[in-house]
Amino acid sequence: MKLSVIIVNYNVCRYVEQCILSVQKATRNMDCEVFVVDNHSADGSVDYLKKRFDKDIILIECNHNGGFAKANNIAIRQSKGEYVLLLNPDTFVGEESIRQVVEFMDQHPKAGGAGVMMHNADGTIARESRRGLPTPYVSFLKMLGFAKRYYMSHLSWTQPGRIDVISGAFCMLRREALDKVGLLDEDFFMYGEDIDLSYRLMKGGYENWYVPANIVHYKGESTQKTTYRYVHVFYQAMLIFFRKHYGHLSFLVTLPIKLAIYTRALMALGMMLYWRMRRYLGMDGRVDYPVYVFRGGAEMVKACEEIARRKGLTTVEEPKEGTNVCVVYDADTMSYEEIMRQAATHAGCAICTYHQATGLIITPWEIFK
Repeated sequence: MKLSVIIVNYNVCRYVEQCILSVQKATRNMDCEVFVVDNHSADGSVDYLKKRFDKDIILIECNHNGGFAKANNIAIRQSKGEYVLLLNPDTFVGEESIRQVVEFMDQHPKAGGAGVMMHNADGTIARESRRGLPTPYVSFLKMLGFAKRYYMSHLSWTQPGRIDVISGAFCMLRREALDKVGLLDEDFFMYGEDIDLSYRLMKGGYENWYVPANIVHYKGESTQKTTYRYVHVFYQAMLIFFRKHYGHLSFLVTLPIKLAIYTRALMALGMMLYWRMRRYLGMDGRVDYPVYVFRGGAEMVKACEEIARRKGLTTVEEPKEGTNVCVVYDADTMSYEEIMRQAATHAGCAICTYHQATGLIITPWEIFK
């Protein structure tokens, strides 16, 4: 078995469906298995995925939500691939992306893992596609807002390059390396496990690489980043990593980092509460609802216009500059690679898709049928 793809789902079955469809296109003629680990979803995900992909995926139904790291580890232990790809549910991959990374790994035996060029929901390139190790000094700079070193801004976007940290949204791992350094640390419920594993790969003598293959990551559809739970889990993960790998340092070194982490956590929580209060008091004014543009075949446009009519969505043929725009691409007549190429020319517009098989308009924030 060449490749095992692992996707962890928690209440986002429609996004997982799109992710699987893109993986199927990207792994044609490849010896590949696809695992979906459901973390005790309450939205009917298990039944839906069973009906939709009965013989196409290996579905693991967890009775409890033990976190992202634990769910991935469950599937890794059952998987057989020479390479293991950890893939977020709110992503879709280009048709050549997976093959491009596998070929790169084949040609670079010292590569323990590899990440890719991730595109945000608006088509822009995500800076976290390439990250440096959050040493105390780099972490402190980032806390103060100086993030160039953390995001390895000196590297080219169009050429492969050595990096420190591979994003867990698309993380290709060599089985041999996992056997040597161990699986994901389950102390990290969510966030931080990718940094920890990347660091252990380097300590184990392997290299981490960035490969300029394309995916779209809606970044957080499976998590609500405006909740107290998000703030708590994210910054708790930062503390776990820091204590695990830098706890031996002098108190005078560690104290400023810990203070910075707590300060940023309190600031994030304060801003979250502030914006919630504004919404509650009606101080945000008029909501800037998006307009929708459809790009595809005649059947797709007709189907999307009917959905827009039923849902009361505003549609235009050509949006005005400065407006809030969602561009819906026909995923049946266009390749995912082409969707990403077109989206790059409409930077700032949300990347949305329509699949005839599902009859859904999928946006980064909501789904219409």
